[in-house]
Amino acid sequence: MLTGMKHLHSTLAIILLIALVISIVITAVNYFKANPYNRKIALIGFISAHLQLLIGLIIYFVSPLGIKSFSGENMSNSLSRLYFLEHPLVMIIAIVLITVGYIKAKKATEDYAANKTVFITYTIALILILSRIPWSTWSTLN
Repeated sequence: MLTGMKHLHSTLAIILLIALVISIVITAVNYFKANPYNRKIALIGFISAHLQLLIGLIIYFVSPLGIKSFSGENMSNSLSRLYFLEHPLVMIIAIVLITVGYIKAKKATEDYAANKTVFITYTIALILILSRIPWSTWSTLN
């Protein structure tokens, strides 16, 4: 089961990255051309991020590299530290950014402000996500 969940998590990561790039590009075009805010485009990134978070949390609590591995010894091993601390923490921060950006844009009264909010928060979240993907062990690439 754990292997299947890891493959699902890797596949959903590709979907999340594509969804975020699409959301960022379309929102950037809307922002720079003063087009109306498209909430459905931002919703694609929002939903895919939360789905990825759900699968990731399941893996985190089931995997031996997850919450069960809190020890000082794992902090000295960079790969263990990435899996049990850095990756989950940075991903949660990125998803919080996506959530805050989506909600603030939803409440914005002007299209300009909504596009700007989604553009900035989703871009920062994408950078954070790309910084903590374990590229060397990503099952989709191997």
